Amino acid sequence: MPLITVTSPHSTSKADTGRIMRHVIYATLPALVVMTWAFGLGNLLNVLWCIFLAVALEALCLKLRGKPIPFFLKDYSAAVTGLLLGLSISPFAPWWISLIGMIFAVPIAKHLYGGLGSNPFNPAMIGYALLLVSFPVEMTRWAGMSITATPEQTWLMFSGQSEVIDQITGATPLDTFKIAALKGIENNHFWLDDFQLKSWMTINITFLMGGIYLLYRKIITWHIPVSVLATLTVLSSLFFYWDNNHYASPILHLLSGATMMGAFFIATDPVSAATSVKGRLIYGAGIGALLYIIRTWGGYPDAIAFAVLFMNLSAPMIDHLVQPRTFGHDIQPVKWRKEQK
Repeated sequence: MPLITVTSPHSTSKADTGRIMRHVIYATLPALVVMTWAFGLGNLLNVLWCIFLAVALEALCLKLRGKPIPFFLKDYSAAVTGLLLGLSISPFAPWWISLIGMIFAVPIAKHLYGGLGSNPFNPAMIGYALLLVSFPVEMTRWAGMSITATPEQTWLMFSGQSEVIDQITGATPLDTFKIAALKGIENNHFWLDDFQLKSWMTINITFLMGGIYLLYRKIITWHIPVSVLATLTVLSSLFFYWDNNHYASPILHLLSGATMMGAFFIATDPVSAATSVKGRLIYGAGIGALLYIIRTWGGYPDAIAFAVLFMNLSAPMIDHLVQPRTFGHDIQPVKWRKEQK
């Protein structure tokens, strides 16, 4: 009779991939509601369209690879990829933007590497980074500083009518601050009470609430999001204290752009992030540092996608350098042991 050995651990858990992904979806719903209220139905349309594309492309790739489609679709990983990309895309982007992004996110960034569990990069951020580099105008159109798109305008903009888009879109708070700082405008916090900034702050607070929910349900651990936010806070505080006219305040960095979404929903991807405890802290600190560096001196006002992708590339090396000590091995050289005998 063959001796069958199974490696540890031998404990089991009720958690599975489908359950984890469902809780991630639940945690994003408050932010989706606020974004739809602030910027119109374009956000909701983007999310639904991206989820549909993600599931359809996932099924197509599974069929081409000879995998059971229902079994893999019920893990909801494709739906989460579509959800995150849909939340990241401008509500006024035309429909084909989402299609291109999902083609790169699911077939290329996920299945080209072997599917869920084998992808070295976050699929949603691969799609977003490609779109941001290739279509910067369409990807950076958000609601103007004091106006929200009506449902009729949203449907027109979703069809890609640029004359409607230009009338009611404007720069984000991070972009506005960066342009003013580059022009040498001192005390450029004059716009901090505007409608759009309050909307972005509310959105980030709802993403923070969703992140706390994920921590409470033990879907994620605190190491990566706390490390990201702590590093971003420390760097922004130092530079803001040094020159508050040309460097944004920590509050602006924390509650504007995709900070909370990136810290709790994107950086914590269990496949592409670091896995060890020390590695997660270093990984999160790297994302926070890159986020501040690119926002302040780079060409993009918000840089969560580039920061996460760069640290995805570094995650295997980080885990290798900080791997815990193993016990039960004889580390004495063979030659030394022979001499002792």
